[in-house]
Amino acid sequence: MVYLGGLGRSGSTLLERLLGELPGVCSVGEVVHLWQRGIVGNERCGCGAQFADCVFWGRVGQEAFGGWDRVDVSRVAHLNAEVDRTRHIPRLAAPAPGLARRSDLQEYTSYYQRVYTGIMAASGCRALVDSSKHASLGFCLRWRQDIDLRVVHVVRDSRAVAHSWTKQVSRPDAAAESFMTQYSPAVAAGQWNAQNGAVELLGRLGTPTLRVRYEDLTSAPAATLDEIAAFAGLDASPGGPPVIGQDAGGRWAELGAAHTVSGNPMRFTTGRVPIRRDERWRTAMPARQRRTVTALTLPLLARYGYVGRPA
Repeated sequence: MVYLGGLGRSGSTLLERLLGELPGVCSVGEVVHLWQRGIVGNERCGCGAQFADCVFWGRVGQEAFGGWDRVDVSRVAHLNAEVDRTRHIPRLAAPAPGLARRSDLQEYTSYYQRVYTGIMAASGCRALVDSSKHASLGFCLRWRQDIDLRVVHVVRDSRAVAHSWTKQVSRPDAAAESFMTQYSPAVAAGQWNAQNGAVELLGRLGTPTLRVRYEDLTSAPAATLDEIAAFAGLDASPGGPPVIGQDAGGRWAELGAAHTVSGNPMRFTTGRVPIRRDERWRTAMPARQRRTVTALTLPLLARYGYVGRPA
């Protein structure tokens, strides 16, 4: 199971969609939101159908629980609050959780294990990609002996990420008009530090982890996919999947529909999709905001190669 970790607006949806085109790989979006946005909210699957009407997710529910109506969503929400929060990461990183927490962890992660198993059965794939990104969920899942967890740590220049979080982005998932969460640059910088630092800790504790920069993905998508495939034991032809191409207009990918349960609106896009780096922040981001974010994130910015040499 390939888990994409990091902070949103870092290119994880593009990466997930590309990985989903590899042979035997099923990309399913942000499973962490399945319970509320899928089962309760009946929001749209990446295929365009409402969750309750999607044949694929219907099969997953039957395989995993005997039907989604058998899932106690309020119980999942309670367990989520008890164990799957950024503030719980220090306890989750301990050599062994306490007895009560161990019981909650086992129960909470069993829901994910059953969903993942249901996805494998419904899709016939041998690997899946969960782009939930939350570091805390990765820390929870690392305690499951029955999940072969491989984490791909997706990073992007903190200033680009912070600028993106200030934008108002529509969510076409729901029937009623809604928008994705917005953060101020300073809050986004704090989130960038927290999530990326936590994913690094996850790797240091022994979970197989590979760091991938958004800038490298957009510059060399085929090579990046080859690297991830080798790391995660996925099937990939040399040079990446045949859906990636290049012409006079630049690099592109041919994407089919995917049964993604939640995520960036790009998950609904199919057909030929340009692969190009979004650098609008360099001219659109006010200088004061840029200085603030740079100062707040400087240690990791330097560690990831965004300071001192071209990104």
